[in-house]
Amino acid sequence: MADEENMPDDEANELLEAQRQREEQQSKIISSGNTEIDRKMGGGIPTGSLCIIDGNNDSGKSVLTQQLTWGALRDNKSILMLTTENTSKSLLKQMESLALDIRDQFILGKIRAYAVHESMLDKECETTADEIAAKKTILHTILDYIESSPEKIIIIDSLTVFVSNMDEKEVIGFFTSCKKLCDNGNSIIITVHNYAFNDDVMTRIISICDAHLHMNTENAGEQIVKTMEVSKIRGAQLTTGNVVSFDVKPNFGFKIIPISKAKA
Repeated sequence: MADEENMPDDEANELLEAQRQREEQQSKIISSGNTEIDRKMGGGIPTGSLCIIDGNNDSGKSVLTQQLTWGALRDNKSILMLTTENTSKSLLKQMESLALDIRDQFILGKIRAYAVHESMLDKECETTADEIAAKKTILHTILDYIESSPEKIIIIDSLTVFVSNMDEKEVIGFFTSCKKLCDNGNSIIITVHNYAFNDDVMTRIISICDAHLHMNTENAGEQIVKTMEVSKIRGAQLTTGNVVSFDVKPNFGFKIIPISKAKA
């Protein structure tokens, strides 16, 4: 009889412990909210990581950051997004169209999204030197803003416009500073187009970063699909996968496509 009376308490304790373990695990990763994508990323991107996502135009870089944004918000994390690809309004609308509605979290202040546009460079830049100086100023401003931000997850989509034609030393210095911020508890995810850097600079940047995801497009018969190659994720909880192929469907979001089918 005593065992039966204690059973509800035991079950409650087990449920509480399971919940505690889930929350502890969630606190250590940035999840995409998509089981298959997370599995390929070894469980998710570990918090405290500097992650670079590179790829060509329309390869899914922004959509992936939006998926990661949705997953992080679902786990009650706070996000600062700096975007050259959207305004706050268009970001919310685009995510809603992909079944990744974050309007409630936006209203509650769980995510702050700011548009950073190339027009910021055009007003007073009469020469290339002026433009490069303006870009340096913006990069330093971004670093200062990240450092003072209460949010611990920062997404920059995309950095391309502010690093193209920049001196290699300045670019490496920016990523090194981002890495130091991550060592102090931030998680920074940056997207760039694959033409933003030459191969040597890209190799050095990847060595600085904790995670590197390469996005691409490829022909799959009569269909063009997007692919995500997980080049590295330092500190992943599980074994990282290699490549996941997907399409982006309105009102659905990510639709995973089997590799064998994608290469048919």
